[in-house]
This record gives sequence, structure tokens and C-alpha cells, in this order.
Amino acid sequence: MGLEPENTLRSFVAAQQGGLDVIELDLHLSKDGALVVMHDTDVDRTTDGTGPIAEKTLAELRALDAGLGERVPVFEEVLDAVRSPLQAEIKDVAAARALAEVMLGRDLVSRVEVSSFHDEAIAEIARLVPGVRTALIASRYGLDIVERAVEADAATVCLNIRRLTLEIVEEARKADLRIIGWVVNTQEHLRLVRALELDGATTDYPEIKRTGRFTA
Repeated sequence: MGLEPENTLRSFVAAQQGGLDVIELDLHLSKDGALVVMHDTDVDRTTDGTGPIAEKTLAELRALDAGLGERVPVFEEVLDAVRSPLQAEIKDVAAARALAEVMLGRDLVSRVEVSSFHDEAIAEIARLVPGVRTALIASRYGLDIVERAVEADAATVCLNIRRLTLEIVEEARKADLRIIGWVVNTQEHLRLVRALELDGATTDYPEIKRTGRFTA
């Protein structure tokens, strides 16, 4: 998020206070299997530590400064800190299984949509959590993204706004897919979202909410 340290409780509370419709977060597994909230596969960019998340225990991750004194949160903390609907991005099948356990245990099907760049992770969460809403994310893609989403049983495609074309939008609509554009931080990209009549957009700046429906 552009106004607070990303993927921290502080940023999620700010997003909720900004009135955004959905809050997006990224999930990785720690060395001891905890679902931690961080975008990158390592801690170097967003904390005062170094090294891969997968090689650190939860206790080691919690000892890091994630910005302005914030700790690296676990997924359950975010669930308790905000009431907003969430879009949880998972990085692999292992994270899908861990997330499925939490979703089933806390009855989160109506509150949490699950997204991923990885088709197999989407298929796995759909298998484990009946009725879960899923979204396939893509950065570099062509018309094949529509077929991939259908095969993975995703209801939504989250697509890099810089590569999105009318042809892809039309094909996605034919397949009854919702379309979310990311990342929409400029007026130029916002105009494109509106022109293509997308279902929403992901942004780093809550104040853009006044002109459309967005996630952060």
C-alpha cells in the first residue's frame, strides 16, 4: 500500500478506514508452517532483515521491523484487525492447503476470495474449500488467460492493466469471468478501467476509491 508500510496491520486498517471494498494481501508459509503476510519471497525489501521467508521461523519473522515499528503479521491477525472482505493471494499449493485449513475452521468462504498466479494453487484451494471464490492473476498474458481461468474454475481474472486489451476483455466476458485490473494508481489507468467497464481495480492509494470500486 502506498501510504503505510505494505502488508502490515497498519496498512490494512488504513485501507478499511479509506472505504475500500476489498483488501488484498499476500500469503507465504514460514519455516514452521505459519501463514505470514508479505509480498516478496524474502524479507529484504520490506523489513530490516534478510533472507527467504521459507527459511525463517515465525518467531524470527516476528522479530523483524516491517516499517514504522510494525511486525510481520500472520493471516489470523488481519482477520481480527479488520472487518473488510479480503482477497488472499497464495504463492503455491502448500500455502493453499494451509489457507484452506484456516478458511474451513473459521467459516471464511463468504469473506475471503483466494487469488494466485499459479493455476495449480487455485485448483487446489477450490478442491479443498467448496464454494470458495477464486481469481487467477496474470502479468504477462494473452488470450490464453481466459482458457486457463476456465480450466482452473476461477470466477475472476486479475490482469496487469498495462497489457489489457479490448479483445481479452471481450473473450473473458464470453466466458462469464469477472475482470479486475492492477495496479491502478494513475488517472490514465483509471480511465482505462472505466472505458473497458472492468469489475474493479487494485490500487495502492485508498483515496482513488471515490471514483470507482477498488481493492488495496
